[in-house]
Amino acid sequence: MSDLPDELPSDPAELRVFAAALLDRCARLERLLKLAKGAQFGRSSEKLDADQLQLVLEDIDQAVAALEATEDRANPRVCEKRAAARRANRGQLPEHLPRIVEILMPAETSCPCCNGDLFEIGHDESQRLDVVPAQYRVIVTRRPKLACRACHGVVLQQAAPERLIRGGLPTERLVAHVIDAKYHWHLPLYRQAQMLATHGIALDRSTLAFWVGYAAQELKPLWHRLRQLLLASSKLCVDETPAPVLDPGRGRTKTGYFWALSRDDRPWAGPDPPGVVYAYAPGRGAVHGLRLLEDYRGIIHCDGYQAYKTMTRETRADALSGTLAFCWSHLRRQFVKIEREASPAPAPVAREALERIAQLYAVEKALRGRSDAERCAGRQAHARPLATALKQWFEAKLDHLAPKSDTAKALRYALRHWSGLTLYLDDGRIEMDTNAVERAMRPIKLNAKNSLFAGCDEGAENWAVLASLIETCKLNGVSAEHWLADVLAKLVNGWPAARLDELLPWASIYTMLAHDPRLAA
Repeated sequence: MSDLPDELPSDPAELRVFAAALLDRCARLERLLKLAKGAQFGRSSEKLDADQLQLVLEDIDQAVAALEATEDRANPRVCEKRAAARRANRGQLPEHLPRIVEILMPAETSCPCCNGDLFEIGHDESQRLDVVPAQYRVIVTRRPKLACRACHGVVLQQAAPERLIRGGLPTERLVAHVIDAKYHWHLPLYRQAQMLATHGIALDRSTLAFWVGYAAQELKPLWHRLRQLLLASSKLCVDETPAPVLDPGRGRTKTGYFWALSRDDRPWAGPDPPGVVYAYAPGRGAVHGLRLLEDYRGIIHCDGYQAYKTMTRETRADALSGTLAFCWSHLRRQFVKIEREASPAPAPVAREALERIAQLYAVEKALRGRSDAERCAGRQAHARPLATALKQWFEAKLDHLAPKSDTAKALRYALRHWSGLTLYLDDGRIEMDTNAVERAMRPIKLNAKNSLFAGCDEGAENWAVLASLIETCKLNGVSAEHWLADVLAKLVNGWPAARLDELLPWASIYTMLAHDPRLAA
């Protein structure tokens, strides 16, 4: 709530109106705040997901702004006070943005006293952020034919440039824009078709889908190369999430799965750039994970899902030789759930477990950003004693709990996975949790929410290819749309396969803040 005006109305009638508006404002904000708190801290069955919670918070901000706008119109002094506060707190606009300078000269430029010329002694300057709406244009490529008047049959003409889609309408930049809108900003193709229609461009959704699928096939070698490089890493995070896929034969959707391989060594300043690879599979069994990991020999950071244990089981003929490191976040969530469901009754074991795990995370926070050797030494000195005490506490508490209780199940889960949970103590490269790959799964869920389902297995595979490249761009601070336009143009013009590494996102010059000079062409 904004500050009260310096002077309250002295007239009783005006004061009553002011008080009524203030009470109404407080009531509205209290209702919105109660909704937001319930969304964040309520029981699981009543909670909103993160995106819905953001909508609630947006509504609160909008409500505050609307009320302040009303007050600003009614009280110029309050309006000026807030304007000064906004000017002081809004920060600087990025330097890479082009500046359009507007000079506002007085109507009269001569002295009103002596009629002499005036000269500038200074100026006031303000900056506002503006936008130029998307502008579609037509690139007309004209190839003149040149003939010799003296020599019969001599005609020269520049060869037609290669195009991503021969005989098609789009430039590579337009295809990149469509892909970026769909997989980066989660805008389904039918909405993009509707937006194009407002510009008088009649393009069917199926046409846009054809462009996306064609580009995905062109980009697939980069996906293969990215996956190959990630599989050469010493450590990978792995996760899987369901995604509905249309089953045309039965006229309904089936459940497919997106598997993700994630590498992010930034917390310990590792030498390899971050990246993520998605792969679609019709199931989540070990056979699909084995196909994705393909003889991987490093550390596999994952949750306690049985398929990962099956993939590394020594008795299995095609088993991976990788080592499993398990996730503390998955263990902690079990205790959070127990405490929440017990509320308002106390859950002392779950509460103490969470406090002890928080101590391990506090050590980890203090070591973030240091080298792997420093992190390993710090963990041995500070985290290992805490972990040893925690295991002993788990074992002691387990003897006093009902075997079938949720708390006992959580303790048994911890003890059963203890070697994998504590593997990070001996290796500074390993994180405590798999949050990196879980963050990488959020865009997949957002796209699934907005698009409802993939149209077929092949469509889901294209989705995995394009999402892999776009998310890797984001992890490396690269503008995905500019990168896609540049890479598609190079690929269709015969970029050599031996130099694919030069096209990977982390090798791009198109950072988030880089201005693309072609856009001004």
